Amino acid sequence: MAAFFQSLAPQAPDALLGLIALFAADGRAGKIDLGVGIYRDDMGATPVLRSVKAAETILLREQPSKSYLGAEGDARFTALLSDLLFGSEPAFADRLTGVQTPGGTGALCLGARLIARAAPGATVWIGSPTWPNHEPIFREAGLAVRFHRFLDPATGLVDLEGMLADLGEARPGDVLLLHGCCHNPSGAQLSPAQWQAIAGHCLRLGLTPFVDIAYQGLGDGLDADAEATRRLVGQVPEALVAYSCDKNFGVYRDRVGALWVSAESSAAAATCRGNLLSLARVLWSMPPDHGAAVVRIVLDDPALRADWEAELAAMRARINGLRASLAAGHPALAPVAAGRGMFALLPVGPDEVGSLREEQAIYMAGNGRINICGLTQASVPALVAALQPHLRPAEGK
Repeated sequence: MAAFFQSLAPQAPDALLGLIALFAADGRAGKIDLGVGIYRDDMGATPVLRSVKAAETILLREQPSKSYLGAEGDARFTALLSDLLFGSEPAFADRLTGVQTPGGTGALCLGARLIARAAPGATVWIGSPTWPNHEPIFREAGLAVRFHRFLDPATGLVDLEGMLADLGEARPGDVLLLHGCCHNPSGAQLSPAQWQAIAGHCLRLGLTPFVDIAYQGLGDGLDADAEATRRLVGQVPEALVAYSCDKNFGVYRDRVGALWVSAESSAAAATCRGNLLSLARVLWSMPPDHGAAVVRIVLDDPALRADWEAELAAMRARINGLRASLAAGHPALAPVAAGRGMFALLPVGPDEVGSLREEQAIYMAGNGRINICGLTQASVPALVAALQPHLRPAEGK
């Protein structure tokens, strides 16, 4: 009898997890970890936010039960998060439905399954570069994936012309994945005019946008970071939006997220909701409660919300200050200042990345993506000095 698992192919290990192990084993003083995407303070720690700790204390004292909440999760959490993202009374509220998910990844997976159920022949268009997990999420749902240009490697800026040209091959009913703000891995920002051009392209070609927003508040502010998503969803007949609370609430391991679908009518939204719940029931049955309950308490309590917004503003200021300092170090790094969020894509290749790790104890992803939060104002000059031999000014700079 043949072994049951004999047909399985070996899988490559996760590159970032491997980077963690290499960094931990490196005994050199002054080593710099710019790899894994978690927020870090000036001491290199990822603290639990004051507001989150206070909310957990309230939850510990007042939680009446740990009974199941249902496949939709914490409805109050989803409603409050919807207000945070879309505003309190969006014009499309009657055709919007949302459910809690295990993190932003869970939201993307649930959305991918809904697309596969609604339009199994659809192609999902993804910008290059993107978060490495985007492609496998949609392929595992049985969907075709194609890539379009997003970043001009010569300038480090958005290549809108190339993006729209590539999307000219998309068919009506295809899906366009978009980063709502703080692009991962580049940090590059679409301007309001570019967002408007994309919305018009979706309308002309019959594309359904799927917005992945995982860093609201860490770019330019809560409302500023949500504005593009609000406008886009308000302009198109149908859309999906995946949300993660991991970064802006610092609840990484608690896996807190949500998925919304904006349908063409309230009746269609109700049908979408029924399908979301049936798919969620199969995928995870009921989402985990703790993290979502904590976020709900923070958003529901004016004092805790004000404290959270102050903490978020401090995180944002630290990130943007580091961006400015790094960009000032060399003309080739100038695009870093225009970017937003935790990540930047440095103009170095795999060979240079390997050399920086081996010779300078500077750790980053193989494509040159760095986590800005791995830096401090004191370590920026060391990074710039190490990069100096590998950098040329960006074109047009």
